[in-house]
Amino acid sequence: MAQTIIITGAGSGVGASTARMFLDAGWNVGLIGRREGPLIEVAEGYGAAMVLVCDVTDEGAVDAAFDQVADRFGHLDALFNNAGIGVPASPIDEIDVAAWRQCVDINLTGSFLCARAAWRIMRAQTPQGGRIINNGSVSSVAPRPGTAPYTATKHAITGLTKTMSLDGRPFNINVGQIDIGNALTEMAKPMTIGVPQADGSVRAEATMDVDHVANAVMHMAGLPLGANVLFMTVMANDMPFVGRG
Repeated sequence: MAQTIIITGAGSGVGASTARMFLDAGWNVGLIGRREGPLIEVAEGYGAAMVLVCDVTDEGAVDAAFDQVADRFGHLDALFNNAGIGVPASPIDEIDVAAWRQCVDINLTGSFLCARAAWRIMRAQTPQGGRIINNGSVSSVAPRPGTAPYTATKHAITGLTKTMSLDGRPFNINVGQIDIGNALTEMAKPMTIGVPQADGSVRAEATMDVDHVANAVMHMAGLPLGANVLFMTVMANDMPFVGRG
C-alpha cells in the first residue's frame, strides 16, 4: 500500500518541490494551502494528489482537511509542517503588531494545529504511529538582523519539535525538524541581490536549489519508525551561517 503524507504550504517553494518529489516516488500526497490555483498546478497529472484549500490557523478547517486525507487514503504516515511566512526586516519598535501576530499564527500556531491533527490520526490508526517533520530554519539558532517575529517563531518550533519527539514515543510517532538555509524560493530571491548582514553591510548570499531540501525531507520521511532524524540542517554551503556575525 502506498504511503501517505500531508504537506502544508504545498503550493509554492519548498512545499511544491517536496510534494512533487513524493508524488514521483509513489506516495499519496495531501496538498494544503490557502490558494487553490497553485495547489491544482502542483497536483496536475498526479492521481495520488489531493488538493485541500485550508488556512492552517483555522482549527476546524485543519481537522476537516486531515480527516479527508485519512478517509481517502486510509492511513497517514507523515506530515511535513512547512507552511510559514516572514515579516520585512526592521527594528522591533517599527514592527507592526498585526504582522507579528500573523507570523505567530501561521508559523507557530499553524504548525501546532497541523501537528495536533496528524497526531490524533496517527495515535488512533492501525498500525499506530507516523512521522511529523517540522520546517524550522537556520534562523532558529542564528538570527538575521531585524527578524524578531520570524526568528521567535522558528525558535519556538524547535521547542515544539523536542517536546513532541519526547511525547510521541509511547505512540510510535517520530518527530524531527529540518532547518533550511537559503533554498532558492521566491522568498529567498532577495538574497541573490543583497540582504542586511550583522556587520551592517548589505551583501548577496549563496543559495541552493530547492530540490535539495525535498531530497532531505524524503530521506527523513523514508526512515523506519525505529530511527529518527531529530534535527537536520540543509544549507547553501557558502552562506553566512557558521560564523554569522
